[in-house]
Amino acid sequence: MKKALVILWILWGGCSAGFAQIDTVSFPKERQQIRELIHQSKPDRAVDCSDFIAVGPKGDISFSHQQWQAVQAKEKVVFKSVRIRPGHEIIRIYEGKVAVVNFLADVNLLVDGRDVAIKVRRLEVYHQLPTGWCRMAGQGTQVDEQMFPVKE
Repeated sequence: MKKALVILWILWGGCSAGFAQIDTVSFPKERQQIRELIHQSKPDRAVDCSDFIAVGPKGDISFSHQQWQAVQAKEKVVFKSVRIRPGHEIIRIYEGKVAVVNFLADVNLLVDGRDVAIKVRRLEVYHQLPTGWCRMAGQGTQVDEQMFPVKE
């Protein structure tokens, strides 16, 4: 009986170690760098990695910043401003080198000559290079405020 309990205890300890939570909320310096990067981001300021992947509002996929810009030009979309809502950022850092970021932004666009103001929930992935952080991927979803009002 003692032997069975010892084996059970060892198995339980080994299994629970496999399900241990990864620390993604430490790395205060890296988290601050990402927070500053996303808040200083401008539509015309490229922070994308060379192998950047973007998913557009119609589900189109671009495999570089240049492709993404070409799709926006073809669809007659101009990003006038993107303002990230303070306090609506969720930043997870993995091993100090990869950041997964989710934030809420007020986006002002010019679409085919018309001004459009929307709220977007954005998910972005960043990688830290020796030269700094670059965005590897990004995708946004327009928030339907009729169904899901944004709480301040």
